[in-house]
Amino acid sequence: MNQEKGNLLALLPLLIFVALFLGVGIISGDFYSFPVLVAIIIAAVVALAMNRKDSLNVKVERFAKGAGHLDIMIMVFIFLLAGAFSGVADKMGAVDATVNLALSVLPGNLLIVGLFVIAAFISISMGTSMGTIAALAPIGVGISNGTDISMPLAMATVVGGSMFGDNLSFISDTTIAAVRTQKTEMKDKFKVNFSIVLPACIITLIILFFITLGQQSSVNAGNYEWIKILPYIVVLITALIGLNVFAVLLGGIVLSGIIGFIDGSFAPSEYFGAVADGMLGMGEIAFLSIFIGGVVELIRHNGGIQALLYFATRKIRSPKGAQYATAGLVASTNLCTANNTISIIIAGPLAKSISDEYKVDNRKTASVLDIFSCSIQGLIPYGAQILLVAETAKISPLSVLPYSFYPVLTAICGLIAIKFALPRFTRKKTHTTEPVRS
Repeated sequence: MNQEKGNLLALLPLLIFVALFLGVGIISGDFYSFPVLVAIIIAAVVALAMNRKDSLNVKVERFAKGAGHLDIMIMVFIFLLAGAFSGVADKMGAVDATVNLALSVLPGNLLIVGLFVIAAFISISMGTSMGTIAALAPIGVGISNGTDISMPLAMATVVGGSMFGDNLSFISDTTIAAVRTQKTEMKDKFKVNFSIVLPACIITLIILFFITLGQQSSVNAGNYEWIKILPYIVVLITALIGLNVFAVLLGGIVLSGIIGFIDGSFAPSEYFGAVADGMLGMGEIAFLSIFIGGVVELIRHNGGIQALLYFATRKIRSPKGAQYATAGLVASTNLCTANNTISIIIAGPLAKSISDEYKVDNRKTASVLDIFSCSIQGLIPYGAQILLVAETAKISPLSVLPYSFYPVLTAICGLIAIKFALPRFTRKKTHTTEPVRS
């Protein structure tokens, strides 16, 4: 395929950001020693200094366009609403009540297994990992505080379960993007995708079971009032019926306030204070997302994304090679954009061309796009999902990675599926009846 080489030098701002974000922490042993916002601002300055053909005004406008991208703004709004819901629910006593309920119902060694299953079930129904994390991360924090389970393990479990559903849900933006770019059907992609990632899910549950085996709660389950758990129940039910994530979170904020007023948990002034504090607590992650969006747009314009496309596709020789190239393409794009939906949108059209040329079934290509983008998204410490749980739990994003079993296993299962041409099926009769090559 003819593909322009792009400009690898355009990726320099991203490399600087990652080097500052990770490098300083590794050297000093303290990952909070170098503020992440300072790292991304330095990367933004470097990006603005590149490409001397354009004036600074033009580059600033380009940066602002990327920073204000629709997907970026939606993420920011979710962050703010998630922070407000978390703050109000905690102030009202929902977290303590939910933790006490969990401690009463489940043995200590099944809390984490249950947390993963709940996260997977909610996200596949809700269609968003961010909304699921917003609802469950506070519960994971409470479970960790009330048991011997480490906080990073609890947060990684929430992320893993959330990415399972985000990868499969019929209403997930990643699924929609993958299906639309490959011109296939949602149900067909689901069947292929599910058969690939199910082993990863099962193995993850087994690992979580054994890693928490023998761990007991350090506190006895206290009393809980069902009414205080109601906001989480409502959030879960409305998520399951497919209500918009904004409506879900707003409903949780309002309901938490009503319950708090009724039982005297807080006065109106304290309620609004909790809403404001919760939103302000998400300020860093919101600004980080905005700056990353701006930097990525400058990188894209300067040819950085194009360079990734070129190097991912230049050595394709077979249908299997085409699938490996698609996986590498969307994974590397995701590393640069820190957004799995955007990475699919960028890589999707080229992946479609590759699939058509090497006769790879579109259902398989759509699954590969979704699987590897979600896998990377669940592993990058500067991605929205890990940043959100880290901010909620007040831990380092890097501390979550050693427990990120599901994203790693998903990628492994994806590679195995490509290697052994799994699942096996024939092409649909719309174009040809010849068996698909993998």
